[in-house]
Parts: sequence; structure tokens; C-alpha cells
Amino acid sequence: MIYSLDKINELADGDEDFIQSVVSAFLDEVPEDLEQLEVAIGQKNYSNIYQLAHKIKPNVDLLGMEQTRAAALDIENIGKVGDENPSLDQIFPILKKDIHQVISELKKDFGL
Repeated sequence: MIYSLDKINELADGDEDFIQSVVSAFLDEVPEDLEQLEVAIGQKNYSNIYQLAHKIKPNVDLLGMEQTRAAALDIENIGKVGDENPSLDQIFPILKKDIHQVISELKKDFGL
């Protein structure tokens, strides 16, 4: 398991509906943001790269995905600078793989 519910549990203070809503929001929003990020990277649209990575980062942080958060931050910074960066081709696949793995785990763990 590459995610942790520790931060969400702390915020939820025992509210299972809150936990469910955070997980559902992650599953609804992040896959679409990830697809848009992949398109933006392909188009070298650095403004969108920045915005989408910035949007993904708190979602993965909330699930305690430290490696994924670091990858999102790196991508966000590349987008902010706005210059072609060869490391983007190495970082994005890590982000994508981690997010897809967590989506699969969350769906299984929450019966969604």
C-alpha cells in the first residue's frame, strides 16, 4: 500500500462519511487531472503543466503519498519555469504509475 489515511483520519475525527467523501473526490478528480497533465506535457503547455501538477499535489499529499507528492512538486516546478526539461519524461511516469496504483487500491479497499 503506497497510501496512508493518517492525515484524513486526523481531519475526519472519526467521521466515516468525511473519509468516504475525500476518497470519492480523489477518485473523481485526480484521474481526469492526470489525463489532462499528460496532454499538457505532450503539448509542452507549461502553464497547464504547472496548474495541473499544483492541483494534484495536495490530493496525493492528503493520502500520505510522499514520493508521489515529490514527483508532483518537481513537475509543478518544471511547469513554473516553463522550459523544456528532460527529467519531465522520467518523473511523469512515476507519478502516473503511483496514482494508478492508488486508484486501484482505493477502489478495492473502499469497495468502489
